[in-house]
Amino acid sequence: MLKYIFLFLIVVHGLIHFMGFAKAFGYADLKNLTIPISKPIGLLWVSAAVLFLVSAVLYLMSKDAWWMVAPVAVLLSQSVIFMSWHDARFGSIANLIILLVAVAAWGSHSFSKQFSRDVKSMLSVNAAGRNDLLTENDIKDLPIAVQKYLRYASVLNKPRLSNMRIVFEGEMREKGKDWLRFRSVQYNFFDEPTRLFYMKAKMFGTEVPGYHRYMNKKASMDIRLFGLIPVSRQSGTEMDYSETVTLFNDMCLVAPASLIDKRISWETIDSNSVKAVYSNGGISISATLYFNDKGQLVDFVSNDRYAIAEMKKYPFSTPVHEYKNTGDVNVLYRGDAVWEYPNEKFTYGKFILKSIEYNVTGFRE
Repeated sequence: MLKYIFLFLIVVHGLIHFMGFAKAFGYADLKNLTIPISKPIGLLWVSAAVLFLVSAVLYLMSKDAWWMVAPVAVLLSQSVIFMSWHDARFGSIANLIILLVAVAAWGSHSFSKQFSRDVKSMLSVNAAGRNDLLTENDIKDLPIAVQKYLRYASVLNKPRLSNMRIVFEGEMREKGKDWLRFRSVQYNFFDEPTRLFYMKAKMFGTEVPGYHRYMNKKASMDIRLFGLIPVSRQSGTEMDYSETVTLFNDMCLVAPASLIDKRISWETIDSNSVKAVYSNGGISISATLYFNDKGQLVDFVSNDRYAIAEMKKYPFSTPVHEYKNTGDVNVLYRGDAVWEYPNEKFTYGKFILKSIEYNVTGFRE
């Protein structure tokens, strides 16, 4: 809704500028414009109008160029408003709103550049190029429950994984706060374990992008209002452990073919549960995986992830509510992220899989 209100503002503000052009060239007798406008200045009025309308079209099409065009339109507009200040001064309010939104859009775009650079860097050395298939022989030493899961997921006799791209939509929240809707784009790489997770959330109608980066065995989190104003930045040992858990969680839930990784050691608990220890970069984390009789992974529980807001470890789980055939494999479609605090289980994330691609060769945000 806010998008269309803002679009309406740009369009109406742009159309109003045609009044200055009409007065300058004598196309209309506009009594509200009491100050004479010369023809050269009238051309500035119409130029601003056209640029506002162009930026409105680009904004409607979700093209980044809109925030490049809009500030030029604002500059022209404000110049002619100063020349007719008595008649047109209230147009400055619209210009200020448009400029602030354009700056925020620029900030978000600039913030996302680190994500795109990291992904492109990894793709340059870890793009899809494997033709060898994952076979029964590759999984014969895994626990029976994990073998059953890989067969259910339908990953056998298909190319081994180099990387994947995932898009999620859903909601996230902190304790005592409302749900925030989000959309995330994520790239994982498996030869050199890497997880690059870029998320855009909405808070009171404003964009709050965040970038979780696990690369070169180190993790960081950076969340900024409009991509400009820091909201939360974290790095260090706790983040390294937490993102290692999250990386392994991704492998289990949405990249089952990666579970032949030699960095994983397995221990069977019973016919439908196993314990796994995943090690990377001098850090080892463990998780218990629970399966149903169909072979579906229905929960992942780890005690090695930190709730970063408190810097304390609590049991972390990701119960799966629904599976989906993507046309290639059977993977999680809908699931939650849950903290088990001492006095309650708190669901802080709800995820719906929108798309998944394996062994990609190029970057798309």
